[in-house]
Amino acid sequence: MPEIKALCIYCGASQNVDPRHLETADQLGRTAAEKAIDLVYGGGHSGMMGAAADGALSAGGRVIGIIPEHLKDREAAHNGVTEMVVVDSMHVRKQKMFERSDAFCVLPGGLGTLDETFEIITWKQLGLHDKPIVLLNLHGFWDPLMDMIRRQVEGGYLHNDPGSLFSLADDVEGVFSAIASAADSRVTPDSSRL
Repeated sequence: MPEIKALCIYCGASQNVDPRHLETADQLGRTAAEKAIDLVYGGGHSGMMGAAADGALSAGGRVIGIIPEHLKDREAAHNGVTEMVVVDSMHVRKQKMFERSDAFCVLPGGLGTLDETFEIITWKQLGLHDKPIVLLNLHGFWDPLMDMIRRQVEGGYLHNDPGSLFSLADDVEGVFSAIASAADSRVTPDSSRL
């Protein structure tokens, strides 16, 4: 199995969310650290971003934050991470997060999380990478998205089997099981086309 050394997470920075989601983000960070997997994320200190980073750090893990200059104050950059990379734009942020990661986990979030999610899934659909992608479907959060994807398939707008692009997991252990399963079968496409 190709070794997963760094996991990128996409998630929200809002504090006004389901406390169970914050607890799960913390657990995800801790579990990654316990498995000696670096956590790569958007660099924020609040919401699920901060909870995941704090969880990983509290378990002795490495955390790499990647944040655009214009969001350092707005998203309150986390000062305690192992490495903070400040970039010029959102585009560079997403590219750097991709380059530094071997797999992706999407937790609940807002429009920014959707943007990151659709881009990384689309890159995989286009054959630009074959890294595992897992949506952590906490309490059915991603069910409406799955309904929309089914409508796209039924309407002929989506020809790939969504199961070939990403996996769903209901809990943290499911995330790491799905990543291991996907990593076992992955190939290495030409990511220089990104």
